[in-house]
Amino acid sequence: MITNNTQQESKKPKKKKKKKKVSLVSNILIFFLISFVMIHSSNASAVQDFCVADLALPESPAGYSCKSVSKVTVNDFIKSQFLTTNTAIPSFNLSISLASATEFPAVNGLHISALYGELGAGGLVPAHIHPGGNEFSVVTQGTILCGFVSSDNNKAYFKTLQAAGDAIVFPQGLVHFQMNVGRTPAKFISSFSSANPRIVFIASALFGNNLPTDTVKKVTFLDDAAVKKLKAMFGGTN
Repeated sequence: MITNNTQQESKKPKKKKKKKKVSLVSNILIFFLISFVMIHSSNASAVQDFCVADLALPESPAGYSCKSVSKVTVNDFIKSQFLTTNTAIPSFNLSISLASATEFPAVNGLHISALYGELGAGGLVPAHIHPGGNEFSVVTQGTILCGFVSSDNNKAYFKTLQAAGDAIVFPQGLVHFQMNVGRTPAKFISSFSSANPRIVFIASALFGNNLPTDTVKKVTFLDDAAVKKLKAMFGGTN
């Protein structure tokens, strides 16, 4: 009887070990399954060589639908006169040329886009963010003060770029700016890690909306007169 009890007791730990092994195997399988899904998702855009945007169809959160390959020509991959500005923003003394998916359909799905900018004396790209991508900006002419604010204790990183070829990186989602601090026009080229990085100007977002003045006062700590002045400047209502 003693021997039988001993044998029964010795069997119990073995069953527990088996459960642990099964649990471990399950966790490993789940890990590899999740890893596979993540890798597959990150490489989803690699299933075809390119996806020239079909601008006749609406844009989705994933970008534009692909133009039929049979209709794609070499001209779809060419951006003429990129270094000639076609959009002016007089209030910023800034003019730009864009090459995002809308203006240059070939970059759709490739996670790249670009911008060429010209800043008149005193011109600036005011505080803004790009929710959709990082920015690499290189000065090609003039003197530009560039900077961004980190989310870590609001530390500011800024420097005046004075030589053609000087460059700076603006991490995705961080508030940043560019300002011509020289006496002559300045030029720069920026590239982005997204076909549509999007842009949100901080002042315009705060004061160019339809929030009541009293609400804006509370969330910005500004007085009534300042809020009304800024709302008038940026086209806000209420």
